[in-house]
Amino acid sequence: MTEKTLPYFVHAFTNLNTGGGRIKEAAPHKPLVLLSVIQAYESELLTDNRVGISPELISIFKANWNALVTTEHTLGFAMPFFRLKNEPGAWWHLVAKPGCELWVQTGDLSSFSSLTNAVAHVELDVGLAELLHNVQARAVLREVLMTHYFPGQRVSYGTNANLNVDSVHYELLEQLLADRDRKTDRTKKRLNGETYEIELYTREAIFRREVIRLYDDTCCMTGLRVSAPYSFSMVDACHIVPFYKTFNNHPTNGIALCPNLHRAFDKGAIAVDNAYRVIVSPTFVENENSDYRLSALTGKCIRLPIDEQYMPDLAAFAWHREHVFRV
Repeated sequence: MTEKTLPYFVHAFTNLNTGGGRIKEAAPHKPLVLLSVIQAYESELLTDNRVGISPELISIFKANWNALVTTEHTLGFAMPFFRLKNEPGAWWHLVAKPGCELWVQTGDLSSFSSLTNAVAHVELDVGLAELLHNVQARAVLREVLMTHYFPGQRVSYGTNANLNVDSVHYELLEQLLADRDRKTDRTKKRLNGETYEIELYTREAIFRREVIRLYDDTCCMTGLRVSAPYSFSMVDACHIVPFYKTFNNHPTNGIALCPNLHRAFDKGAIAVDNAYRVIVSPTFVENENSDYRLSALTGKCIRLPIDEQYMPDLAAFAWHREHVFRV
């Protein structure tokens, strides 16, 4: 068995299967995924051998695409991310989400929605991950990709070893602020196919992550917070005005709620007034002996986000009281 050292991956990276399709030129998709992964290691977005599908990684990929691709190929992230598993050597291993193992093993996950629904992350060969943690090895592999697939091209974003992932994260969040008054149907007219799916996924992922972060993983009505040394949260990111109504994924249209209160809020059993106090609907009957009855929340002020610029929108709460809350 061939030892997977730097020369092994130099050969692998310069012999990617980039053919197929109606366009004669080699497809740039797989090299750009790998280039973006290298940059994610450089910025410490990735810290072990797991490569997850994140808004930041997709943003890096899109920036590289815009800077480096000169052919008529269509931007696509899912197909190369999925099909890198077919490269010789099995150094790109797809890990399925629970219940999706057969789908990942035998299905075609070349659409963005199917990929994100079925794949938890990629596990890189341990040898490759070790190389990507090494500054000199990363530089070699980055240069190999640039020279072989994008000869003569040099762009600051595409080759910047000091990419600041916090700035990428900030840009993604500000994009939600700029887009919160736009309708998604307008976005759909500008974008087609996978690019549209990527836009929706990115905005929804940032919304969920930011709302939970802004409320410090704490339910804003009960104060429930559970910490664990692994990925675990007891709260949901809840839209105040449903997404399908305004297509607004900005954090000011969200609050953090534990799942049972999220459902109660969406069904109109509870609401929030202009003083950020909980209102409970009188239209239902509950067990008054329960320590967890909704009526115990009446008049309680909700916890507000740690960053005041992302205070929940009072106009959104007013809309919810008028159109969802049951009186």
